[in-house]
Amino acid sequence: MGVFNEATNNGFDTECNEYISRINEHLGYRYELTKKVGKGSFGVVLKCYDHKEREYVALKILKNKKRLYKQGLVEARLIKHLNDKDPEDKKNIIRRFDQFVFRKHLMITFEMLSVNLYEFIKMNHFQGFSLNLIKRFAIQILISLYYLNENNIVHCDLKPENILLRKINKSGIKIIDFGSGCFENEKIYTYIQSRFYRAPEIVLGIPYQAAIDMWSFGCILYELYVGYPLFPGEDEKDHMALMMEVKGIPPRSVLARSSRRKVFFDEDYNPIITPNSRGKIRMPGNKNLFSLMNCSDKDFVDFIDVSIFSLI
Repeated sequence: MGVFNEATNNGFDTECNEYISRINEHLGYRYELTKKVGKGSFGVVLKCYDHKEREYVALKILKNKKRLYKQGLVEARLIKHLNDKDPEDKKNIIRRFDQFVFRKHLMITFEMLSVNLYEFIKMNHFQGFSLNLIKRFAIQILISLYYLNENNIVHCDLKPENILLRKINKSGIKIIDFGSGCFENEKIYTYIQSRFYRAPEIVLGIPYQAAIDMWSFGCILYELYVGYPLFPGEDEKDHMALMMEVKGIPPRSVLARSSRRKVFFDEDYNPIITPNSRGKIRMPGNKNLFSLMNCSDKDFVDFIDVSIFSLI
């Protein structure tokens, strides 16, 4: 497994434990680095040429940290489990090809896909897409979520950046990045999901189930239609206020189970109303999806509203 606490790993790492990659470098006598395509708190993703299979792949290089190494092994295990049970590749989950350790970094190779849905929205100048296209995306995501549920897996970080087009000129998509994912009976983390897509039970500190992925899914559909996020909170308090502005105050029975209730509510279970950094005060139940979306398809708006039902 190697040593994880040496400062720069004999010059191969940055001070932040990230692998220093060089274009045209060969890893494991097989993968030639051609382009950096992504970066995050976990490490980097590179486009590589696989000289053995003679094809391009995406190579995820985890930072040289024990926690991320273990997290990467969990991700690889989850995706292998899902891939093995879907030999015909019909469930829209990214295909994992290989994993190995090189210079003390866990490296995982995946199929090479196209742009993510956030980039796709940006390419459309944040104007949103047609209902026909959104519904094609939605059906594929639902197939994936149903499949995850069948296998008792929670993705835990569903967002536009983690849904990729198979090809730039096609509507086929795949779900990627199971780095925060888990089997429902093996929950590892308590505070998960990217903030804009984070379900209220996570914010409130209530045990979560697969429903948190459906909440994220509803937020994604809204963003695909409108062009910008539904709950773009600047911090967790603003995020909670945004959710209550649309969905109302959670039931007292729900708040009674919250380990973080006092952050957002007083002793009488009333929300603590505070302005955000711009002086904006948000009142519970003051907005609804129909007015926010200005959409003529009532069934579509209702579907999103049901998706973000969760605990609120």
